[in-house]
Amino acid sequence: MTPARLGLCVPTPISRGREALWPRAGRRRLPAKPPFLGISALLDERRAGGARSPGTERELPRNWGWDTAAPRAAGLGSIPPAGRVSVCPCVRVPGCPSVCPLECACVRVSVCPTVRVPNCPFARLSVCPSARLSVSPCVRVPGGAPSPQPRPGSIPRRSRSAVPAAQTLSARSPNKVPGLLRKAAMIARGRSGLCLALCAFGLALLGDVSRAVPMDDQDYYLQEITNRDHYYSFPYPGEEFFPFTEQPGEEAPIRAAEREERPGFKPSRKELKQKKNNKKGKPILEPPPDCPPLGLETLKITDFQLHASTAKRYGLGAHRGRLNIQAGVNENDFYDGAWCAGRNDPYQWIEVDARRLTKFTGVITQGRNSLWSSNWVTSYRVLVSNDSHAWTAVRNESGDVIFEGNSEKEIPVLNMLPVPLVARYIRINPRSWFQEGSICMRLEILGCPLPDPNNYYHRRNEMTTTDNLDFKHHNYKEMRQLMKTVNKMCPNITRIYNIGKSHQGLKLYAVEISDNPGEHEVGEPEFHYIAGAHGNEVLGRELILLLMQFMCQEYLAGNPRIVHLIQDTRIHLLPSVNPDGYDKAYKAGSELGGWSLGRWTQDGIDINNNFPDLNSLLWESEDQKKSKRKVPNHHIPIPDWYLSENATVAVETRAIIAWMEKIPFVLGGNLQGGELVVAYPYDMVRSMWKTQDYTPTPDDHVFRWLAYSYASTHRLMTDARRRACHTEDFQKEDGTVNGASWHTVAGSINDFSYLHTNCFELSIYVGCDKYPHESELPEEWENNRESLIVFMEQVHRGIKGIVKDVHGKGIPNAVISVEGVNHDIRTGADGDYWRLLNPGEYVVGVKAEGYTAATKTCEVGYDMGATQCDFTISKTNLARIKEIMRKFGKQPLSLAARRLRQRARRWQRR
Repeated sequence: MTPARLGLCVPTPISRGREALWPRAGRRRLPAKPPFLGISALLDERRAGGARSPGTERELPRNWGWDTAAPRAAGLGSIPPAGRVSVCPCVRVPGCPSVCPLECACVRVSVCPTVRVPNCPFARLSVCPSARLSVSPCVRVPGGAPSPQPRPGSIPRRSRSAVPAAQTLSARSPNKVPGLLRKAAMIARGRSGLCLALCAFGLALLGDVSRAVPMDDQDYYLQEITNRDHYYSFPYPGEEFFPFTEQPGEEAPIRAAEREERPGFKPSRKELKQKKNNKKGKPILEPPPDCPPLGLETLKITDFQLHASTAKRYGLGAHRGRLNIQAGVNENDFYDGAWCAGRNDPYQWIEVDARRLTKFTGVITQGRNSLWSSNWVTSYRVLVSNDSHAWTAVRNESGDVIFEGNSEKEIPVLNMLPVPLVARYIRINPRSWFQEGSICMRLEILGCPLPDPNNYYHRRNEMTTTDNLDFKHHNYKEMRQLMKTVNKMCPNITRIYNIGKSHQGLKLYAVEISDNPGEHEVGEPEFHYIAGAHGNEVLGRELILLLMQFMCQEYLAGNPRIVHLIQDTRIHLLPSVNPDGYDKAYKAGSELGGWSLGRWTQDGIDINNNFPDLNSLLWESEDQKKSKRKVPNHHIPIPDWYLSENATVAVETRAIIAWMEKIPFVLGGNLQGGELVVAYPYDMVRSMWKTQDYTPTPDDHVFRWLAYSYASTHRLMTDARRRACHTEDFQKEDGTVNGASWHTVAGSINDFSYLHTNCFELSIYVGCDKYPHESELPEEWENNRESLIVFMEQVHRGIKGIVKDVHGKGIPNAVISVEGVNHDIRTGADGDYWRLLNPGEYVVGVKAEGYTAATKTCEVGYDMGATQCDFTISKTNLARIKEIMRKFGKQPLSLAARRLRQRARRWQRR
């Protein structure tokens, strides 16, 4: 019997192309082999007194080759490297007395659970490429057959100088190694090395295993694995499912015992709990970690990795079969709302290529997103493959598993696989569908990509971050605790306050970051980020929480950029405007909330579009030139009907309005999700007959620069190679868009902020996925970190100054106008102001009630930092007369009243 039939050394091809886990023998040259270590070398070293700490293991080099000539000469077939071999102390094989008749019972065969051993359901071997065999010198195997001898001189013996320090044997003497193990040690001295020893040991130990067969050398790259048992098997406690590399945190029992003996060592809570339960006889079985989505919704899975049997047309191709993808208003184009098969029969499928071995754990499905049709799949099968040619369906005891699909088109349905499956390709085969519709579906795959030490490109392309931040989703309580932690770390620059309460009574907490928190400093601009107006758009909320942690840490570390920003700016961070909606989305989970669950407040209001419509008031006033009531171009008052108690206004919206009226914000951004674009006002079209039309503000050139400053520093927004999230391609405007040209919205926060306050507000859509998995947060933080900081720095562009009277006192509510720009701003309570402008030369004017108007030419440079442009204005003569008369208790003269008195006297004389 060959070692391949033992399942110890059989390779597994994982791709259809020229790349496989191991190269076929003779196809190409492998790197030079390092010196090989056999069991005999270990025994000799043991005799020489070179003992090492027991229980440790040694990783074999990943780039070493394998000479197939010697094993074939010995009749053992082609043997590729087995990945990792370790020698460890006694570990029992559970429930296997008939196959493992060992007096010492100190053998452990730890390989992928694929091939079952006859008459022993608990003992399994694998055909996977990273087998591990752990033995101990106390093993006694009765009746071992003589091992085949290698061809003389085929493999030179490895020098002992290359033995790693971690490679050890048990503390027992090698003289006690009886039977076949001693023979295996003698064989290992020769050219065949450790592999012959392993195979000889397996021959006597396990007998004939007929489940796996040797793989033919012909057509290696097109072969499918010969055994699929590992698709339906699950590792037992303590057994690795697919041991490519040692899991982080794993530690041999003896090594852990040695750690406890060190002086000053304090065991962790987990170790104490484990020890306590071990005394009680209660083992701790921790559930395995959930596998994240592969990335169909976040676009990590590219269009080239999606394939389908047929499609109705290009707009309904496999590339549109992504969870939560939206179709838009105009259907039947290139951007429709699902994958739809070209025929309605049970032979259709959609396939995902993970491009590496992946442990698939579940499937999430939706129907077609459409305003005019209803299509969804009601049941389906799941199949997996390693080469996309030979497929194996998910099975249970009764046969192929038929998973229950959707009952309507929008609510996602999750189906977990009975047993995790390891493969590269996964295919969904619809079996039934809505009777009045057709086969259409959107999906997401849950899976854990397995580590592949042989593929350098996977490791190189993975996104990592060096920031030590709390990358997780925070519910309301955890968010509050995180704010307290940041405030405790940086008490001198942070302050926690709330702006009001939600419909369910949850406080709307904000964090202020400034060198003098709690006070407005004259000449220091105010900036804000808000998020969570739509409760299910969670990414913006987490980015703000990460931003406050980052700024605190960098300030303590002395980062000059962050220190300068905090000293010169008063920053307000409001991470959750709609905590009630977030609570709904949080309970559903990352991928199961759909597109709209949690979007609205508890009383069903969309906060983002719940502000007063001031655009219509302004445009009606401008169109009616002879109107008696003129509406100013800035600080337009809120209509009385909006302020009434019966108005449909959310309590969260009222809290935001009061917050924006209290603090003189200069610049702000509201973070949203579902797209990758920065939208600037106006958000409402001027013509009531259009749904999309470019509607610029008087400060359109400034807004376009502000939007571009964020988009250009984002890692993906301006990337021309990326595909559109849903239906719109914003690359023609470099990741920016005028809100009204995208879709018209009345009463948006951007338009209200521009027309009612001094603040320039933009909507920043930070990701295609509204509610990404926790594993995506580090990458999303890297995508947005620089953009978040750069956008805050733009508050220092333009002009700033103080408007004073001749006595040096600041004048509040003075109107600052710029020639050629039909939009004014007002000074604050201390007379200070900030006006965002692009580089150039401007004629700036100031006027205030009772003061003479003044103008000045101010030049804005390209360097960061606002240009100082102060004004000193004096009171008018009439204002001075009124002031003097009030000072002496006299009423000021009124010409109209004087004329009336004169007429009355004339009438009396008559």
